Amino acid sequence: MTAQARGLHARVLESLGPAITAGEYPPGSVLRTDELAQRFEVSRSVMREAVRVLESMRLVESRRRVGVTVRPLEQWNVYDPQVIRWRLAGVDRPRQLRSLTVLRSAIEPVAAGLAAVNATAEQCAELTECALGMVAHSRGHQLEGYLEHDVAFHRVILTASGNEMFARLGDVVAEVLTGRTEHQVMFEDPDPPAVTLHVRVAEAVRERDAARAEALTREIAVGALQELDVLAP
Repeated sequence: MTAQARGLHARVLESLGPAITAGEYPPGSVLRTDELAQRFEVSRSVMREAVRVLESMRLVESRRRVGVTVRPLEQWNVYDPQVIRWRLAGVDRPRQLRSLTVLRSAIEPVAAGLAAVNATAEQCAELTECALGMVAHSRGHQLEGYLEHDVAFHRVILTASGNEMFARLGDVVAEVLTGRTEHQVMFEDPDPPAVTLHVRVAEAVRERDAARAEALTREIAVGALQELDVLAP
């Protein structure tokens, strides 16, 4: 695919994907590729490639003599980072934030406990560095810098758990943390007790205290849910 075709393909996806996830095309809606190609002023091959991507996300399915049909939410690949990004950008944001935060509250405490057992010395050092970076960016409206260290912190926790299934959720957690920041579902400065909890988790992992690492991470998750009650009810 040429650079121009990739640009057209991306433009179609960035319009059609959010429209589907926002409910502009309800489940069962039939999308005609010829009509869509005309609407977006792209070739049929570009349109077909965009549809293939949407199919890979299970947002739509193509059937001969029927067309491209929008699938119900229950069939979407809701773990796809792009699907998460689109949902966070739309009217479904509060529900998406809550469902992702509940997922994190179920997974990350267990991952932190495992990290206290399995983390390498390098991962412990990286975790401490990330936590200190969060502290350094937690004042003065430095949310972009804070986000970078926050995402890295949680990726290390998931990877250091030694569980490859948890590790693959790194992109999911990155999307929810990024979405909260980009869509201003955050306080201008992060909650100080939450920042301190991240430092304490890093210490617990370094000291191989699995029970404390798990309990502290659960506190972080509970706090994140409480923030949503205020910022995205």
